Amino acid sequence: MTDCLDSYQVVIVGGGMVGTALAAALANSDISIALIEPNKVQEPAQQRVNCADFDTRVSAITAQSEALLTQLGVWPRISEQTKSPYQGMTVWDAEGTGEVNFHASELHVPCLGTIVENREVVWALQNVVEHASNIHIIRDYVSHIENQNEQGFTPVFLASKTALKTQLLIGADGALSRIKQWGEFANCEWDYEHQAIVATIELEHSHQLTAWQRFRPEGPLALLPLAAGNDKTCSIVWSTNDEECQQLLALDDEAFCQQLGLAFEHRLGKVLSVGPRAAFPLRQRHAKNYVVPGIALVGDAAHTIHPLAGQGVNLGFKDVAALSEELLRAKQLNLNLGGLEILQRYQRRRQGDNLLMMSAMEGFKRLFAAEQPMIRLLRNQGMRLFNRASAIKQHVVMQAMGLK
Repeated sequence: MTDCLDSYQVVIVGGGMVGTALAAALANSDISIALIEPNKVQEPAQQRVNCADFDTRVSAITAQSEALLTQLGVWPRISEQTKSPYQGMTVWDAEGTGEVNFHASELHVPCLGTIVENREVVWALQNVVEHASNIHIIRDYVSHIENQNEQGFTPVFLASKTALKTQLLIGADGALSRIKQWGEFANCEWDYEHQAIVATIELEHSHQLTAWQRFRPEGPLALLPLAAGNDKTCSIVWSTNDEECQQLLALDDEAFCQQLGLAFEHRLGKVLSVGPRAAFPLRQRHAKNYVVPGIALVGDAAHTIHPLAGQGVNLGFKDVAALSEELLRAKQLNLNLGGLEILQRYQRRRQGDNLLMMSAMEGFKRLFAAEQPMIRLLRNQGMRLFNRASAIKQHVVMQAMGLK
């Protein structure tokens, strides 16, 4: 049966930022690729008249991720009007006086990162992939897969009854990856019993090209500056417990803006308006292995992380860089791209780094959730000392930006 399937050396399931970036990294090579993604992102409108015109999901793109997207020919395709480079970052403790401030001038870099709507990144990536000679985009769903056959191919079956076979099947299908499930990957995960509310807001005062984050006992609240429209527009990521989340989502826009202003201590004046709100559950997930013979996981399919530091998609882009390098190297050596030795090289390069970042974010989350008076006192004192230790602060930020 498998002898008559359409054959590709690589099949990527999932056309979000990470899956499409991997396809773009392999574009115009000698590797035949199928990218399976049912939904096509239309070119976003360039004008943003009000909060409802923005994507509710944004990403903080680091310098390292920007370099990768530039290399792939993607970054120049994203309109400068929709890129929001931020110069500063202010983090403070809701339960004390501890505060840490970062600024690009301290690091002698143009910005600390760039806030971009997710749909802008996906559209630009999609645009690159559509013009690649070796990539076939299939607008369909995967219905199931079968075990790798004796010839080293994995059969992939689509909802339209089309059947494919591939040396390497890549799961880039998100945190609830069906490829991970079908491949029987062992997974470690736990539920934070929190939700993250996302929306676009307009403020009374300028965001000052600064990313703001207040650590509340219920979870962090982040305001991320958006350049399109005006300097008073921000994207919010408001992490909180399930009960408060439901209460906030049930409020009308005016009442929600009032509660948000209180939670943010009115640092930037009143919250004047809010666009559509959405919420998603927060869970930490990590596949114990990213690879098995013939299958590899990338991005959220392999690991999800708390959004408090905005590192999720940047870890995924690091996966893309490592895996694409290993596959291009294997192709030059005329090796089977689904071979376990090749895939394990990718896993060794990425698993430790991902675990380190996940552990750090879990530590921060637990530290700021602690309510014991002594821990609160030490936490605030530590923040004040850290804010004065310019050399240490510079090292930490450079690491987060991917510049060290």
